[in-house]
Amino acid sequence: MRVISGSVRGRKLKEPVGFKIRPTSDKVKESVFNIIQFDIEGRNVLDLFAGSGQYGIEALSRGAKTVTFVDSASDAIKLVRENVKICDFSEVAIIHGRDALRYLESDEKYDLIFVDPPYDTNLANKVIERIVEFDKLNINGIIICEIKADAPSPNVELPYMLIKEYLYSGVKIVKYTRENTL
Repeated sequence: MRVISGSVRGRKLKEPVGFKIRPTSDKVKESVFNIIQFDIEGRNVLDLFAGSGQYGIEALSRGAKTVTFVDSASDAIKLVRENVKICDFSEVAIIHGRDALRYLESDEKYDLIFVDPPYDTNLANKVIERIVEFDKLNINGIIICEIKADAPSPNVELPYMLIKEYLYSGVKIVKYTRENTL
């Protein structure tokens, strides 16, 4: 696992040991960042189910203002802390060892949200519902949701909209936005 582009391009990240954390492949991660390449710089980002922190770290490397990493697993939080430190992003990283659904009840809003839950759960649907319910995305913000290729994409209601689905070798990336309803 490595940082693909930006200020810490090529930096090797620590990888998870065991099977509780499923890292996104570099190919899928690179595709995701090609999709959102002009929507990162200066943005406040939320990395839910952070795992190793690779989505959020890639965003910081590409100019995100801050990234909030959230994961309920203590092993994941430890790994995120180590990877953030390796990349010298400690001052712009906020790390929470909390349940993603409960965290979404907080007051913060974001410009970009990564949702990458364990595949064999219904958490993607629940998290997307909670993001809409608590209106966690700023106007014109983006949600990137990673799920299994054969899983149905979570539904959203206006002002949230599904923009596009992308398929990459067993993985589906679903892009959402929040429109201005005025």
